[in-house]
Amino acid sequence: MNLLPMELYDFLARGGPVMIPLVGISLWMWILIFERSMVFWRLNRPVGHGTGHGLPILNNISAVRTIEERFINDLAQNSSKGGLPDPSVVDILMKREKHRVRRNLSTIHILAAIAPLLGLLGTVVGMVATFDVISVFGTGNAKAMAGGISTALITTQSGLLVAVPGLFMGAFLSRMAQRIEAGLDNFAGLIKRMEG
Repeated sequence: MNLLPMELYDFLARGGPVMIPLVGISLWMWILIFERSMVFWRLNRPVGHGTGHGLPILNNISAVRTIEERFINDLAQNSSKGGLPDPSVVDILMKREKHRVRRNLSTIHILAAIAPLLGLLGTVVGMVATFDVISVFGTGNAKAMAGGISTALITTQSGLLVAVPGLFMGAFLSRMAQRIEAGLDNFAGLIKRMEG
């Protein structure tokens, strides 16, 4: 029998009821991190020289090519009678593409910020349990007091273990999104110059 699941269950059980939302937040946050990482990885994948539209500003920005193709298709559908896109359409499409790039990033940051607060809540719950034991048994029963202190420390540790990598990954993904958005801004500027 594998002892690892039992040890994990024992660890989570000693953390008390606060561990349930903490584990849920951690899973939700890492699912979103994985989803954004896969989206950015697909956007940053090297593409062959034959793809793309030959626009000089985008030849070295592979992250924008997928978005560029979708953007050009949308512009073609919304272009004016003269064949040139309306500047307001360019702005609307740019906002939509930037929203797609930034999707779930704020949720990742929020979940990473909530995790240590839940750890703090678990600390308070554990200390209240410790003081309840002290009020009944006094300070002579160290084993009974250890349960509350253990709960307090486990939840604090777990909250920090969720928050620190979550904040790091959120910042990393935000930097990737900023680079993609910078390429989109260059592309929008090129489109607007072509109109003028």
